[in-house]
Amino acid sequence: MLETIPGLIDLFIHLDKYLPSMVASYGDLIYAILFAIIFCETGLVVTPFLPGDSLLFIAGTVAAVGGLNIQVLWVLIVAAAILGDNMNYFIGRFVGKKILDLNLPMIKQEHLDKTHEYFEKYGPLTIIIARFAPFVRTFTPFIAGMGAMEYKKFLPFDICGGVFWVSSFMLAGYFLGTIPVIKENMSLVALIIIVISLGAVGSIIVEIIRFFKNCITCRMK
Repeated sequence: MLETIPGLIDLFIHLDKYLPSMVASYGDLIYAILFAIIFCETGLVVTPFLPGDSLLFIAGTVAAVGGLNIQVLWVLIVAAAILGDNMNYFIGRFVGKKILDLNLPMIKQEHLDKTHEYFEKYGPLTIIIARFAPFVRTFTPFIAGMGAMEYKKFLPFDICGGVFWVSSFMLAGYFLGTIPVIKENMSLVALIIIVISLGAVGSIIVEIIRFFKNCITCRMK
């Protein structure tokens, strides 16, 4: 396991080197691979470590030099991002009820009610912002489902967030990735993207900490 961690880090940081060779090796199958990566990164709570932001940027760059069809790529990745989030939402909704049925001391109906209240008040904005925060974007739809955020409110903002997220990074890669200074320092660019994306986590984590603090306060009363 420990031996695979450096390999995963190397893959995430040097996607500019690996993705073109993967395109050459797998041909059109690469579209399915990219779809699966984004779908799992957004749709499965256990895979938040998969590359998202940097992968979209590098994929856009590869499309700019003719390795991928940008229209097909955009449609598939937007679909993967939205479908993944929706599956995550319903997993959260289903698992949330199952967890509640276990009567665990730290998870009560009042806690889910508090979560529901949070997402009814801040949910739409959180869902859009969370798209740009690694790890957080994986957990947000799950928590929204667990907190029983209304699906009719979740879906349109999730679609907007998915389209905005994919378009921002993919088109940035498509139009900027071939600029010599960026192309020659693609690994550094990928690292910068990851760092900037992680910076977006801060405000959401503050709200989550505040939420759980309120939950604990409610439990002690």
